Amino acid sequence: MLHQVIDRRLSGKNKSIGNRERFLRRYREQIKDAVRKAVGDRSIHNIEEGADITLPRRDVSEPVFNHGPGGNRETVHPGNQEYVRGDRIPKPQGGSGGGGGSQASDDGQGEDDFVFRITREEFMNYFFDDLALPRLIRTQLLADAPEWKSRRAGFVSEGNPTSLHVVRSMRVALGRRIAMGGDARVELREAQEQLARLKALDHTPPAEIEALEEQIEVLQARLRRVPFLDPFDLRYRNRIREPLPTSKAVMFCLMDVSGSMDEGRKDLAKRFFIMLYLFLSRHYRQTDVVFIRHHTQAAEVSEDEFFHATESGGTVVSSALSLMHEVIRERYMGTEWNIYGAQASDGDNWQQDSSKCRELLDNKLLPLCRYFAYVQVADEDQNLWEEYTAVRAVNSNFAMQKICTPAQIFPVFRDLFKKSPANAA
Repeated sequence: MLHQVIDRRLSGKNKSIGNRERFLRRYREQIKDAVRKAVGDRSIHNIEEGADITLPRRDVSEPVFNHGPGGNRETVHPGNQEYVRGDRIPKPQGGSGGGGGSQASDDGQGEDDFVFRITREEFMNYFFDDLALPRLIRTQLLADAPEWKSRRAGFVSEGNPTSLHVVRSMRVALGRRIAMGGDARVELREAQEQLARLKALDHTPPAEIEALEEQIEVLQARLRRVPFLDPFDLRYRNRIREPLPTSKAVMFCLMDVSGSMDEGRKDLAKRFFIMLYLFLSRHYRQTDVVFIRHHTQAAEVSEDEFFHATESGGTVVSSALSLMHEVIRERYMGTEWNIYGAQASDGDNWQQDSSKCRELLDNKLLPLCRYFAYVQVADEDQNLWEEYTAVRAVNSNFAMQKICTPAQIFPVFRDLFKKSPANAA
């Protein structure tokens, strides 16, 4: 059975949902730019909250038509003490007086920019607009067009005759007949017992016996009118459809927490991964996320440990890549898995280990991954960056970017995960 839910709640005092949506659509590009700027200014703890958006007053002004200079026209002015009927009034100097741009006044006063607040949901919509996991193999559930499977879900009162459940229908019919004829049966039993007592007496008036017999016939006729099976009693097997994923995805998040990663660089890496985690949890609900932290040793950790643990040490980047490969072999091997990786580091690593990282990516990880993104949270070209540059040259599913300031996180993230024509299809 199809149920339609209609939200009839009021929009609230002095608010109009329709006008607000039209306004957001009209100034979509300006709002997206404001959201991008807001991301770089806020902390990682409130990155997904709503925001106050400021638009220049000139961008939200409504277009108007004014009379141009020249031409003959008649106008009606309110009464005054300067002019009388028949006087000719000269045209205003400098055109119509209604056009032209605004200029700064002599006393320093002017109009403020237009400020309004967007909700958390609206903020996230603009935040992740036009983003998608690159190279995602056909996965209906992730593309919001899932395959379906049917399963039983109780009984309903309407359905296909082939789905009729006879036992449940008879049980409902029996209960209905008991409920509808309960009072009549009590009255019938009492009338029959009274009739039996009267007939046992020798001097019972015949009229009284006839009245009881008529009452008994009326009660019996009432019980006969109760249908044995009513359409209301019919029960049908109910089956519902639920989404069935045809393939699955997993994202590996690898973060460098070595001693060379100071608080500023760790903050940049955490901001990037928080953005990635919010993006995945919002658009791809069935995606697994594996968090890996590493210094000289790598460890798979929980979400809370990944973002809040303070452990540090030396730097061996290959330990994280090796652990990622082990986890893939143990849990995510198979053609049904779309495997992704995202790595953040300052690039400071041993030269020999950087060469090992290149070998791991070329020979083990990238052949298994749909896409792997590396983000360096430092501007210097370290040896790891040089090795990864060689990896990018021969692997189309590998991307790398640099992030040096919080303001760069948003454009870099959008560049790494922008929706390609294949994703849109």
